[in-house]
Amino acid sequence: MKILAIEKEIPGIPEESIKPFLKPEAARVWQLQQEGILREIYFRADISCAVLILECEDVIEADKILQTLPLVKKGKIAFDIIPLIPYPGFSRLFEQQNRD
Repeated sequence: MKILAIEKEIPGIPEESIKPFLKPEAARVWQLQQEGILREIYFRADISCAVLILECEDVIEADKILQTLPLVKKGKIAFDIIPLIPYPGFSRLFEQQNRD
C-alpha cells in the first residue's frame, strides 16, 4: 500500500534543537530508500516540511517505520499518515462502452 506521510511541525521546538539530528536523519532516510520502503521524498515549496511516499502493508507499519527516524524519535517532528489507493475514476471512461 502506498502511504503519504506529511511532516507536521511540533509547536515550541526551536530550529537549533533540530540541527544536530539532520545528518542521522538523512542517513536513515537513505537507508529506507535503499530498502525500497521510502519510494519518494520531497520538501514542500511553500513551507519547510517533508513529504514522503512510503510502500508499506498499512498505516500501522508506516507509523512504526517513521518512528525510526531520529527527528521523530526525539520528538522534534511528527507526521500525518494518509493511506492511498489507486484512482478508480478511469473506469468511468469505459462504462458506456461496456453497456453497448
